[in-house]
Amino acid sequence: QVQLLESGGGLVQAGDSLRLSCAASGRTFSNNAMAWFRQGPGKEREFVAAINWSGSRTDYADSVKGRFTISRDYAKKIVYLQMNTLKPEDTAVYFCAADGAYRGFPGAFENGYDYWGQGTQVTVSS
Repeated sequence: QVQLLESGGGLVQAGDSLRLSCAASGRTFSNNAMAWFRQGPGKEREFVAAINWSGSRTDYADSVKGRFTISRDYAKKIVYLQMNTLKPEDTAVYFCAADGAYRGFPGAFENGYDYWGQGTQVTVSS
């Protein structure tokens, strides 16, 4: 059974940093793109960041560019989202996603991802 498990969420103050982790089990995603999405209270789920299979290509939502960094550790099979200078508007449930296609890159296209985690809550107070 394929699972993506997010961790690292929590309650922080504006300006703080957090690092989210997404650990995969059940299969390897070393040849697959991975991404982070988020859903704020009363909002639609939105794209945050994506990384291709090799780590050579990344994509970010304009709202997080310069503050968030997506990366992956192949040995540990973990994808990270480093979030700096957090703002109250970053408050959301953050979801990890994986593309089932070999070396594809859906980028911000939500329907391009086949596997999803349950999400981790990030709350940023002002």
